[in-house]
Amino acid sequence: MPAENAPPIGFEDHDHRACVSRGLAAAEARCVDKGLRLTPVRRKVLEILLQEHRALGAYAILDLLRDEGFGSQPPVAYRALDFLAENGFVHKIERLNAFVACTQPGETHSPAFMICRLCESVAETQSAPSRGGLGSVARAAGFHIEKTVVEAEGICPACADKAHA
Repeated sequence: MPAENAPPIGFEDHDHRACVSRGLAAAEARCVDKGLRLTPVRRKVLEILLQEHRALGAYAILDLLRDEGFGSQPPVAYRALDFLAENGFVHKIERLNAFVACTQPGETHSPAFMICRLCESVAETQSAPSRGGLGSVARAAGFHIEKTVVEAEGICPACADKAHA
């Protein structure tokens, strides 16, 4: 499991082609291991999200799928996104009603998201809701946290740099 205080993945400079290749390879390996079927449309949706490094809504994904010849009906995108989310390859960003590729597919983790309010780029990091203030309150109430969604809105480094230039 990744370190709780690991730096967020999404805002830093990196080899983007290697990032996309690693993400697709991890998804393919997990599908083989779990007996799941990564169909061409599911793979393409994941590839689109890995390439974008930002959250995309289903209709934006559908437009990109149509451009690639995968069809233009909303169920095409929604079925692929459902599969990818159920199997931990993507996360839904509730604030944007959009999806982003998971940076640690196959790992059990509690992601937290930092969303730039200017460019809508998204960085994923780890949260530990059971250990913080929410965890303390939950334990005191006899509540067991199974899942949390942590989304913080602000300004990413690139947009902050542009604002100060």
